[in-house]
Amino acid sequence: MRRKTRIPPSPLPQREGVDPVRVRLPVEGAWTTVREHLVERLSGAGDGVVDRMLDAGQVVGADGRAVAPDAAFVPGMFVWFHREPAAEVRVPFPLGVVHRDEHIVVVDKPHFLATTPRGSHVTETALARLRRELGLPTLSAAHRLDRLTAGLVLFTVRPEERGAYQVLFRDRRVRKEYEAVAPYDPTLTLPRTVRSRLVKERGVLAAYEVEGEPNAVSRVELVEHRENGADGLGRYRLVPATGQTHQLRVHMNALGVPILGDPLYPVVTGPVPAGDFRRPLQLLARSLEFTDPVTGAEHRFRSGRVLQAWTSYDAWAAGQ
Repeated sequence: MRRKTRIPPSPLPQREGVDPVRVRLPVEGAWTTVREHLVERLSGAGDGVVDRMLDAGQVVGADGRAVAPDAAFVPGMFVWFHREPAAEVRVPFPLGVVHRDEHIVVVDKPHFLATTPRGSHVTETALARLRRELGLPTLSAAHRLDRLTAGLVLFTVRPEERGAYQVLFRDRRVRKEYEAVAPYDPTLTLPRTVRSRLVKERGVLAAYEVEGEPNAVSRVELVEHRENGADGLGRYRLVPATGQTHQLRVHMNALGVPILGDPLYPVVTGPVPAGDFRRPLQLLARSLEFTDPVTGAEHRFRSGRVLQAWTSYDAWAAGQ
């Protein structure tokens, strides 16, 4: 039986609420120095980046000591470093704390703010902000919400308890309800349950439906509708039974009523410039309900946000 590799604790503190990068050197390879491996592994970081970090003593081993530029390659060795973050445009919307206790933090995330660091969104994420603002360096996300979607997100305070909360989402023991604003189609029969098989390929922006056993199930209900121009608008309640990437957005589009402000469905549009916070996707994670796996408490949380296209369509459409 193969023994599980013990991961040493990080010798570097967080920076701006972001954990350092941890790299384990491969067990096998033709590299002779740590530098050679890092240059190959971090080839996308740019020329000279690894050398600058090594020269500045910014790459450290498990003992916290700087790794020398000519340090020998040691199979299985762990090293840590902080990436130099690119300048990020601040998302100018508040991150409201709905609930906080010694085990969990539930927040009401605004549109445009990523849940956790990824890609070009690092310090301007809900996790990094909360770690800084609440002084909770061990805070972790129990699940994720798309950057463009607003609403409730659950974070865990204690690392040893995170798995228990993640299992709730994995085993579908959290009741999640969303709200969306989309065109109103009087010929569309609702409520209904949409079932399909979704595929999301790495590097491809939009997910798509294929033939096969369904892996995505969504309940779609029309709450109310109103006339607005030629087509009118509807306010919808969406209850996902599964958690595939972009599931609700794909299913609403498949019904012929794509969610307002969606840059991927039905058509992938060009990238939005950084700092353009106009016409947010009109999708909101409205409620979370679950039995706390640690305390046994029954939790029912509800977002206080409103979808602007429903309350003030003209202002939303004008990007105000």
